[in-house]
Amino acid sequence: MKKINVGILFGGKSAEHEVSLQSAKNVFDALDREKYNPVLIGIAKDGRWLKGDASGFLLHAENPRLIALNHSSDWVALVPESGGKISNLSIGEPQPTAQTIDVVFPILHGPFGEDGTVQGLLKLANIPFVGTGVLASAVGMDKDVMKRLFRDAGLPIGKFKSLKSHEKTPPFKEITEALGLPIFIKPANMGSSVGVSKIHNEEEYHAALAEAFKFDTKAILEEFIPGRELECSVLGNEEPEASLPGEVISTHEFYSYDAKYIDEKGATLEIPARLPPETIRQIQELAIKAFKALECEGLSRVDFFLKPNGEAIINEINTMPGFTKISMYPKLWEAGGISYSKLIDTLIQLAIKRFEKEKSLKTSI
Repeated sequence: MKKINVGILFGGKSAEHEVSLQSAKNVFDALDREKYNPVLIGIAKDGRWLKGDASGFLLHAENPRLIALNHSSDWVALVPESGGKISNLSIGEPQPTAQTIDVVFPILHGPFGEDGTVQGLLKLANIPFVGTGVLASAVGMDKDVMKRLFRDAGLPIGKFKSLKSHEKTPPFKEITEALGLPIFIKPANMGSSVGVSKIHNEEEYHAALAEAFKFDTKAILEEFIPGRELECSVLGNEEPEASLPGEVISTHEFYSYDAKYIDEKGATLEIPARLPPETIRQIQELAIKAFKALECEGLSRVDFFLKPNGEAIINEINTMPGFTKISMYPKLWEAGGISYSKLIDTLIQLAIKRFEKEKSLKTSI
């Protein structure tokens, strides 16, 4: 049987570039070579697309502090045809030789990858791709719009406000009267806790807004919800399934970027979380409802706060969560009996199945 060429698309222009490199390395290593032929396509921070082989494509691959894309790789371009082709570039012009890509696994986190931009490009290029489509990716990335949709769907969320960089900053007193203290301030379109601050006073309030606006033109301000931090993985298209929940126990003040990816002792992941059966069912049901409310497909991870009274509050959804072999998303499925390699295979098959279904739709009268 002919092997399927899987374009592993990673890196990107967002602040989560290094996280993506780690995810891609793990997917490349775990891909079933009897079924799939991996094609590594890295997106540099300046937006260039690079194609390389496994040897030397990543620099300092074993060090999350130093990991980087090797810019000496060949430049490539995506050529939309009946299916996708990746063509080498020579002084800005495509060369005659090109490699067909059968399906793309876009392991891109944050803006310019997880937000619908790349998903739209791949749809135009007529290539199947893993994960949610344009709509769900876009609204799942924007925490403000995400929470509004959750609210309209009747899902439990915390109190929040949003603020754009060109708008007048509300008085600190007005914000604390609405949200209390402490408050989390985040870029609306970012992940991996990049640009996130937990503020306790007015001085921190202004500094945190300035920090958030370094990464996005919109910030979201959220009430602090005391409780346990739980995460639940969702897998599927029309009939999604939820994993057992896991718990994040952070040794930092909150689950920051350093706690997630740099500090080896920054957090403990308890998989599965120690929860009563009724709470597990509650989390799983809410995770699937959140997945469907945003019209997600393929995969997502839904994050929760579990209050001391047992009430679960949805914090956010990640439509392309961290995907290293030790990340919460695959580890939760591993706890349910699906290996990392099998999970990758399932996601690729879900992408192809969705593509075949959409291909049958009429595009003209």
